[in-house]
Amino acid sequence: MRMMKLALAGVCALSLFATGTANAADPVKIRLSWIVPVSNWASMIEQKKDLATHLGKSYTLEIIRFAGTPPLITALANNELEVANLTYPTLPIAIQNAGLDDLQVIADEFQDGNTGYYSNEYMVAKDGPIKSVDDLKGKVLATNVTGSAVDVAMRAMLRKHKLEDKRDYTVIEAPFPTMLAMLNQKKADLISGVLPFSLNPELRNTATTLFNTKDAIGVSQFSMWVARKGFVEKNRAAMVDFMEDSLRIVHWYLDPANHKEVMDIAAKITKQPPERFDWVFTKKDNYRDPNMVPDLKTLQANVDTVKDLGFIKETVDISKHADLSLVQEAAKRLK
Repeated sequence: MRMMKLALAGVCALSLFATGTANAADPVKIRLSWIVPVSNWASMIEQKKDLATHLGKSYTLEIIRFAGTPPLITALANNELEVANLTYPTLPIAIQNAGLDDLQVIADEFQDGNTGYYSNEYMVAKDGPIKSVDDLKGKVLATNVTGSAVDVAMRAMLRKHKLEDKRDYTVIEAPFPTMLAMLNQKKADLISGVLPFSLNPELRNTATTLFNTKDAIGVSQFSMWVARKGFVEKNRAAMVDFMEDSLRIVHWYLDPANHKEVMDIAAKITKQPPERFDWVFTKKDNYRDPNMVPDLKTLQANVDTVKDLGFIKETVDISKHADLSLVQEAAKRLK
């Protein structure tokens, strides 16, 4: 009887060990969003998975495309996304209006308007009557999604000129790839231009820049990676591995020695000629922190602007919604 009990105890212990080992070996599923090809890191990371040493071991990665940043809020709320590339307006809107008060900024994606770097453009027809922001009164303005960073900067610029939505102008939504057609077909008098679409040679021949995001709101922490606090705490080790792999890939893309291959990858993603991407990850591009560390001070100023425009009732204290420890630990591993 004693031998039987010992044997049974041994079987139970072995079973528990096997279960624990299996659970430990199961990689964490991470779903990462993107919206604009090339400009959003996820679209480029997917092309260099060979540099991700932890992929398939501690985590798996699924890249998901969205039409704009506001739909990311719904995906985060429904646990359909682990890491989202939110912008400076959608982050406070998600926290305050959608009740996602556990969101944490974990990494930089890109910043807009930094000295010597690109800033998103708002364009009008070269041969049209609009020569100043004041001329937009009574006109139709095209944005990608209401409440997006592109949209907020546009409204901020018009408010500087005492122009308000619905009272003084009309806003319509259109995907970035269709902005050129919207302008050519006179469905919109002003369109929103972001990389890579704003550098389309046909658009450059047709349109001229009326103002840019920097003119409207100054430097902006335009886009960043965010995740829910509970997910990060539960899967911290896997998330650090994910950030380490992401940083390794980002460093490869930012290395000038790889620029020709980077141009080829951008061309593959967008199905455009490689020579159109001489700007990518240079000073002709938006600024990207090489260690993916976001500018939280600038982000706070941007969030305050979102509040001033009425998208949120109260401003959000960004210091309470940031966890840079993941990217900092990952950077230390690569030194």
